[in-house]
Amino acid sequence: MKDSDYGLFARIVEAGSLSAAARALQTSPAMASKRLSRLEQRLGVRLIHRTTRKLVLTAPGERFYEDVKRILGAIDEAEGRLVGIRSEPSGPLRVSAPTSFGRLHIAPSLNLFLERFPLVDLELDLTDENVDLYMDRVDLAVRITSDIPGNASAWRLAANHRILCASPDYIARNGAPADFAELQRHRLIAADGQWPWRLENGTQRRVVDGKSHVRTNSSEIVRELAICGVGIALRSLWDIDSALKSGALVPVLPEWQAPPDLAIYALHQKTPIPSAAVMAFIDFLKDILDPPPWDLTI
Repeated sequence: MKDSDYGLFARIVEAGSLSAAARALQTSPAMASKRLSRLEQRLGVRLIHRTTRKLVLTAPGERFYEDVKRILGAIDEAEGRLVGIRSEPSGPLRVSAPTSFGRLHIAPSLNLFLERFPLVDLELDLTDENVDLYMDRVDLAVRITSDIPGNASAWRLAANHRILCASPDYIARNGAPADFAELQRHRLIAADGQWPWRLENGTQRRVVDGKSHVRTNSSEIVRELAICGVGIALRSLWDIDSALKSGALVPVLPEWQAPPDLAIYALHQKTPIPSAAVMAFIDFLKDILDPPPWDLTI
């Protein structure tokens, strides 16, 4: 009985209403409400605030939902192993990725994933915010970082090399900085939260704690500002590869680069047995990023 009540609770959260969950489980809304109340009484806490317009998880309900989701997922995987099969990837899969990276390097290949796994109900959220896997209910996050949260499992997908760059027009008008000291007298552009720049040349390490010539919260805008000649930017090769190849951008002070501390990872909530859909998407990311589609020799 406990298992079925847990499944009902998870279905209510995911469906967003008692009536939708009841339809999916082929029971009545009144019975679903009665079973939810029984579960709350047994646990001694209110899991969901009910109003006439919507259902809202309480703080204990949020924590309990994450535990229940892991429990039910583990049960499904255990049953699959027992009969000698791994469950086919299916059901909802919420993926988060940085805006520019997702647009340039994930979206163009998504048809391959969707054709191979038609039972997966994929949701792709592109944001430059640092999403929380648990609070934001994200199944898988692509993140460019050096800091792996303790409550997450991480799969390294690719290195993240960053170089200084500017447009030929900017260089023609302002000249190229001859050394690090000159760099700080130029117009520099970076998105909010991307200061300071940490750079090294093999023997020295320096920090540039500047002010962006144009304030923006968008890394994509920074790239476009650099291309149109506004200033010098520190960008990842995956972001500017095509602009470097076309000549729209050129390297600046190529001996100075960001340290190789950041890498591109796929993160998911720590669980003994990740869902088949999560693992399928990780394998998909590995396939399209190994080797990386951008030039690593610049």
